[in-house]
Amino acid sequence: MLRTIKPKNARSKRALEAREPKEVEDPRIAIFVKGTHTGEVVKGAMKDLMALKRPNAISFSKKNDIHPFDAPTSTSGSSSNQSLEFWCAKNDATLFAVGQSTKKRPNGLSFVRMYDGKVLDMIEVGIEKYVSIADIKSAKCTPEYKPLMHFGSELFDTHPRFIQLKSMLMSFFNGEEIDSICLTGLEYVISVTCAPTPATLNTASSSTESTALPKVHIRTYTTKLLSSGTRIPRVELVNMGPSLDIVLRRHTTPDPEMLKQAMKRPKLKKTDVEKGLGKKKKNMEVDEMGDLRGRVHVGKQDLGKLQTRKMKGLKGGNFEAEDAEEDGEEEEEQGGVRKKRKTSS
Repeated sequence: MLRTIKPKNARSKRALEAREPKEVEDPRIAIFVKGTHTGEVVKGAMKDLMALKRPNAISFSKKNDIHPFDAPTSTSGSSSNQSLEFWCAKNDATLFAVGQSTKKRPNGLSFVRMYDGKVLDMIEVGIEKYVSIADIKSAKCTPEYKPLMHFGSELFDTHPRFIQLKSMLMSFFNGEEIDSICLTGLEYVISVTCAPTPATLNTASSSTESTALPKVHIRTYTTKLLSSGTRIPRVELVNMGPSLDIVLRRHTTPDPEMLKQAMKRPKLKKTDVEKGLGKKKKNMEVDEMGDLRGRVHVGKQDLGKLQTRKMKGLKGGNFEAEDAEEDGEEEEEQGGVRKKRKTSS
């Protein structure tokens, strides 16, 4: 059970309220942690991923003896998950990227997702091919901009391992919640595609060996708006980097109860309009846009007695005869000009 902290002053109270769950969450902070042994490939990949995540990224420059998927050692007496939970509470971060390269699993990169200060799920990938941002000579995107995510395979909607990877990447690159965005605000696109799927791959089972899973290609492009002769410009994608070819390795699935709590949506608070109403009135409600709407009930109306404008579209029979009887007027043509004169009844 977590310890309840009582604020001692107004500043600490505001700090605790800022960390409480919100209807619209703040951008998630990611911490990049280097393991005891990291190669140049892992260092470069973490550096480029952190450049895309800025300013919501924290880098730990020192090496740390942390192994998220391994059991706690007898000498230390503490697990790596406890270290992650401590860093999560210390920095108010919910995402981790841990780089570790060993002889058995070279160029490994682990993504860890937290919920309520506890580890929710983890996924480890192996980097097989890497091209950095500096190696590609092209225009770069502006920091703090949200990317457009593209997943180009049906496995991201059918296979459990790829569904978890898609959810992890979307949580990792998701930024501030916004209502709308202009076309020029989409500066870069992150495309995630899969290699040709093996025929023996069973999309309905999560026990498939990692060696049988296809590779995943992650590419980053900047958008270039060109003239198209219409109001909508023609969009071209220019390779920006980084480019990663990864394979799926170890993973841990989230606890069902914790996942249920993490996916639960909070009840929306009453709007200011509802508060102004005080006690809820009959036939009055507030729609999703916050506008007050009322419902009016009237008795049955006899449209036969409704007075309308006297026009030919609302009459029947001989229109000219009815006009002459009702108005007492008739038209005559003299010299090509129509004139009206009063007639005696």
